[in-house]
Amino acid sequence: MYTLHIANKNYSSWSLRPWLVLHVLGIPFDEKVHPFPESNTWDSYRTFSPSGKVPCLEDGNIRVWDSLAIVEYLAEQHDHIWPSDKPARAWARSAAAEMHSGFQALRNTCGMSCGLRIQLEEISPALQKDIARIDELWTQGIQKFGGPFLAGAAFSAVDAFFAPVVFRAQTYHLPLSDNANKYLKTILALPSMQAWYDAALAEPWREPAHEKETLDAGKLIADLRT
Repeated sequence: MYTLHIANKNYSSWSLRPWLVLHVLGIPFDEKVHPFPESNTWDSYRTFSPSGKVPCLEDGNIRVWDSLAIVEYLAEQHDHIWPSDKPARAWARSAAAEMHSGFQALRNTCGMSCGLRIQLEEISPALQKDIARIDELWTQGIQKFGGPFLAGAAFSAVDAFFAPVVFRAQTYHLPLSDNANKYLKTILALPSMQAWYDAALAEPWREPAHEKETLDAGKLIADLRT
């Protein structure tokens, strides 16, 4: 059985992606949560991850790190991770790779914190550009392949790659079109997303750097964590 090493569910957007693929598709795995320490993260995470980062997947003696590499590794062993339709699969891989490597303004301004609600002080031109591109991708995918998921009728890896953006949009009330908001509600309603969200709210850990990053973005409206 696979073992997936992840960090705090409230904060760790990178961990969410492969976890969601495994959970939604019913692929058995053991989960090991390693809360972000206040210091020496790299040294402590190096005990299980070659990069000193999460997520990291163990499959026997094989270790796979980085969320995109993990998903591609899983796709070699399991069906339905990427769409079976060739054009949809090409689009899905491109959109997932764009998310994996881009959207720096969104990442830098709107860190993932599932349990908080923040009113942004401002939306910079760079952040607005990222939001507009996300809206464009979500709308394009649903219109091109019929929805309700980004590459068609079934959940696939591209939805997992945008799942952290869904949580960010909820936390920071990002301005999105009606089509994009409909997709957001579809993803939030997934039982696996609900399971992650409920676990994130129940976590006892607070990591100062992540807390500061979120609160620096704007005004705290609510903290829903227990």
